[in-house]
Amino acid sequence: MKIKSKKTKVETVVAQKPAKRAAKASAAAEKKVTFTVRAEPGKTVYLAGTFNQWDASGKKMADKKGDGVYTASVKLAPGRYEYKFVVDGIWCADPECADWVQNDQGTTNSVITVE
Repeated sequence: MKIKSKKTKVETVVAQKPAKRAAKASAAAEKKVTFTVRAEPGKTVYLAGTFNQWDASGKKMADKKGDGVYTASVKLAPGRYEYKFVVDGIWCADPECADWVQNDQGTTNSVITVE
């Protein structure tokens, strides 16, 4: 019985290795993407999008220099993502983005494609 038990443990470890490799490969495929928006200094600015289930307070953006340039970085896997900025509670499309789509609210979302 002891020999069978040891064999089972070895089989379990071997079965887990491919899953761990896949997780590492997936994480390695992610790219750091930095979002930037201009707003008045002192505003509260968040980044929301399909990558965080449109959480209006999920990713706070920082104005590190106090000059009204807010930035936030997120790691994203290759794909297409829609997003908006939330400035003091007001949802805003990215004015610098060249790719927009209409959403079901009758407004537009900015689009970024990560390759």
